[in-house]
Amino acid sequence: MAHETKHAHRKDEHLALAEHFYNAVQRNDFDQLHLIFRNLPELGVQDVSLETTIFDQKIAAPIYINAMTGGSSRTGAINEKLAQIAADLRIPMAVGSESIILSEPESLETFSVVRKVNPTGVIFANIGAGKDLAAAKQVVAAVAANALQVHLNVLQEIVMPEGDRDFHWAEMIREYQHLDVPIIAKEVGFGMSEMTISQLEQLGIRYIDLGGAGGTNFVQIENARRQNHDMAYLAEQGLSTVKSLLESQPFQRDQHLTFFASGGVRQPLDIVKAWHLGAKYVGISRTILHLLLHHTVSETETILTAWLEQLRLLLVAFGVRTPAELPQVEHYFDQELYLFQQQRQS
Repeated sequence: MAHETKHAHRKDEHLALAEHFYNAVQRNDFDQLHLIFRNLPELGVQDVSLETTIFDQKIAAPIYINAMTGGSSRTGAINEKLAQIAADLRIPMAVGSESIILSEPESLETFSVVRKVNPTGVIFANIGAGKDLAAAKQVVAAVAANALQVHLNVLQEIVMPEGDRDFHWAEMIREYQHLDVPIIAKEVGFGMSEMTISQLEQLGIRYIDLGGAGGTNFVQIENARRQNHDMAYLAEQGLSTVKSLLESQPFQRDQHLTFFASGGVRQPLDIVKAWHLGAKYVGISRTILHLLLHHTVSETETILTAWLEQLRLLLVAFGVRTPAELPQVEHYFDQELYLFQQQRQS
């Protein structure tokens, strides 16, 4: 892209601010959930399998690189590297919001590069919920997507200086059912309540990425872009990934919905805890971005390959053979999380 527009510059700002606010040891609600390991698991690592399928394609493990970037020269280069990692590790990848290509077609290559690098992998397209069906078809085609993430980001938009101010989204979401690919409704870091999950189910959505608080905070990022930095009071809003998974429990029993969990995943034990609470797939974004900004693609792949091996070791410690068996593991909560669950169930 020869000339970066304001929209493309915003993409670069988001990237820089996400890294600026990154904190590898930031505590979140995953720390309030404790799984009880087995002293006699009667398993070996050779008994454990992480392999599974998603949208009829085999993947190495039920984890994915979640939506982050694209739209500028710099972010396009990062998308290319992320696509290489996804291809080599055989895990899905979501691109960042593709809305920019609707008004700036020259940005298309910063997204389409993902499919060029990873021609047979699982790729999720990404668009905001306020866009029409024609726009959704365009972004799906741009990356030959296996599924479309439709992001719900009200809090981000109201803090963003140039953000949307009209949130009549329900009928748009219903229209997306006419697409030829599955739809994943996705929050961007503020979680979902039982009410929201119910609304999405009524709109025909069957796949939901809960996108909880605890990782990248888009109120913090957008407030830093505001002239007076005057909306910091919203930074603690939202439900964590753990709390969102607890909100999803009533729907898991019916098995009509498939839940993806993302937001605040820092290391393999967080992934295991999300699987335990019923997530079928776990997304990682900020942690992988941080690794990639400070390491080569090869070095990042080495670290993530070690994560996959650690996941196998953790499953052995908890006495299960697959991630799908983790809900049967016993657990306990710290007081704050326990009280949240009691209040929401009463």
